[in-house]
Order: sequence, then structure tokens, then C-alpha cells
Amino acid sequence: MRVIAGIAGGTRLQVPRVRGLRPTGDRQRETLFNVIGAKLPGARVLDLFAGSGALGIEALSRGADSAVFVERNAAAARVLVGNLERCWFGERGRVLRCNWRQGLARLGRQGARFDWVLLDPPYESGLAEACLRLLPESDLLAADARVVVEIRRGKQLYWPASLACERELRVGDTAFLLARCVAEVTAC
Repeated sequence: MRVIAGIAGGTRLQVPRVRGLRPTGDRQRETLFNVIGAKLPGARVLDLFAGSGALGIEALSRGADSAVFVERNAAAARVLVGNLERCWFGERGRVLRCNWRQGLARLGRQGARFDWVLLDPPYESGLAEACLRLLPESDLLAADARVVVEIRRGKQLYWPASLACERELRVGDTAFLLARCVAEVTAC
């Protein structure tokens, strides 16, 4: 697995050996970032269920200003820190070792705001919808924030009224759902 493009393009990323971890493959990331990459320069990114950090690191490589990675597994978090250092992103990336709910609460208390949220929860866990319900209420989303959810192709998600799904990208058995905050809703 490698960083696809940008300033760290070609850098090999380590993948943690953690049961149930499903890193986003190179082809899937390339497809996603070919669509959203031009909108990333200067952005603040939140990578939930970060695993190896491949999604957030790709965003940093393509010009995002900063990224916060939330990963509950200690072994995966250690590998993620190593991947950030390998790409020279140690100062632009921050790793929170906690579950996603704790991460949202902690970041909310700190007053953090994000332009992009990247969600890659375990397939079939129900965590994507749970996170989508709480995310708008967390006050972490900047005006016109974007949310990307990686799911199994063909799966349908319930979207809260404050998020509008605008596009679906399909790559193999993976789908990326791209949504944005709806301006008239005050939670975003």
C-alpha cells in the first residue's frame, strides 16, 4: 500500500496486522481522491476509524493543512503514527487513540472544526449510520463541510436531514458516498 499522489506520493505505508482491519486499497483511494483532491488544499480533515491512516495521509499529501486520526486499536494507532512520520506529516497529523464517540466528544470540547470527514468503519457494523447521526450534532463540521463514507457497494445508508448525499463512487465491491452539510441547518 502506498500514497497515491501529492508531496508524499509513492511512499509505502505500513498496514497494521489487526483482525477485522480492511485498509482502503490503492485503486479505491485513487478513484476517490481523483474526485475530491482539488478541494483539499488548506482543508482540516477528520479521519474516523483511521486504521493505517491511508485516507487522511492521502489528504495531507494532496494539500490538506491538517488531519486528526481517530483509531481505537493501540497496534493500529502505533502503525499510523509511524506512517505519519514516514511521510513527514508528524506535525500536521494528530492521532487520538479512542473510539469514535470519545473522539467526537473530545474534539468537540476542544472546539475543533473540520472541512472534510472521512469515515471508513467496519462493513456491516452499523457504525456508519450511528456516526452520521451524531456527527452533525457534534458541532465539528465547518460551514459547507464534506463527509465521505466508505461502505460495501450496494448498501444503503440513512442520512440525517443536515447532510445531503450528492454522489456515489463505485470501485469494485466498495462505494464512497460523498455528502455535504446543508446550509440551512444550524448544526452544520
